[in-house]
Amino acid sequence: MKLPPLLAAICLTGAAVSASAADPDLGRNLAATCASCHGTNGKAVPGAGMDALAGMEKEKLLQKLKDFKSGTKPATVMQQISKGYTDEQMDRIAAYFAAQN
Repeated sequence: MKLPPLLAAICLTGAAVSASAADPDLGRNLAATCASCHGTNGKAVPGAGMDALAGMEKEKLLQKLKDFKSGTKPATVMQQISKGYTDEQMDRIAAYFAAQN
């Protein structure tokens, strides 16, 4: 029995969402891309000119990410990086950094 293409796509999307929701380390793994500029676990090197992300309020960080993605907040690198994330992924990244001390 062959599944119609639309039904197959819906099933695959549902499986991907379930898999990402089940991964407790997804926020940490996504946030790892931020380490080269913002430091390991969001603890930026003092005086390096980058914001420390560790412990920042989740909603504030999430808004910054959304502003970069939409172009409201201009930047060279962050606009490109943020465009690669879904809203759910940005929410997980913000939650991860907010939980860091």
